[in-house]
Amino acid sequence: MLRALLLALVLTMVPTHAAAPRSPVILSTTTSTQDSGLLDVLVPFFERETGYTVKTIAVGTGQALALAARGEADVVLAHAAAFEKKYVEDGRMLDRRLVMYNDFVIIGPPDDPAKIKGMKKAADAMNAIAARGARFVSRGDNSGTHALEQSLWKLAGVEPQGAWYIEAGQGMGATLGIADDRKAYTLTDRGTFLAFQKRVRLPILLEGDRPLLNVYAVMKVNPRNGPGVNAAGGAAFADFMVSADVQQVIRTFGVDEYGQPLFRPIAGTKEEEVGGKD
Repeated sequence: MLRALLLALVLTMVPTHAAAPRSPVILSTTTSTQDSGLLDVLVPFFERETGYTVKTIAVGTGQALALAARGEADVVLAHAAAFEKKYVEDGRMLDRRLVMYNDFVIIGPPDDPAKIKGMKKAADAMNAIAARGARFVSRGDNSGTHALEQSLWKLAGVEPQGAWYIEAGQGMGATLGIADDRKAYTLTDRGTFLAFQKRVRLPILLEGDRPLLNVYAVMKVNPRNGPGVNAAGGAAFADFMVSADVQQVIRTFGVDEYGQPLFRPIAGTKEEEVGGKD
């Protein structure tokens, strides 16, 4: 009798069923956010706060958006506004919100054969590189960085081709390595450049032109894109990225190691205000 009573008491203290585990959140993002090391901080923070696990797929922005459009990701963090807005207009991405920005810079060999150091306009620098036939390494991967590079060539009135123009087909970190090996020019976001600075001997030769602003936005994936979309998890990660706590992490990320932040938080900011007075 006592045994039966004890068993009944234990059973009343144990849930009749375990809580169902949360589906993982698939984050489709760019190689620059991965290579900078920022996600190594933010993903564990999100997992601790929410109980979700995160699978990160780091590719070029074009691929990141295409994956999400096929329902193969739950949330997107990218940096190619024109691409992103088109996907939002088409209804495949939802609720595009600004998260942070840094900028792009043009780096190159210290002897600067194209003589771009001191120029103010990125398009002028690209024109000089092409005219000289100086080696230039392109991402060549349909990423946000690649899209910006192509727009700069267009502004310069140049169709890049020839032995001097090297298409890596790689992410930002790998492209930096190739440019360093070849003593070539390349376009890079500042965050990845700073993270790789100890491995890359190429100095910054041009910076500060407004077209070089690099704005990151987070978007939820429309659950109609596919039956496997984890809409709740994607929404949780998107909200997390624009939260006050995460914006503070972004504000200070990199300062201790590099003497400056790798990104600047801009949640709640209008696009036209980015790059103004911080």
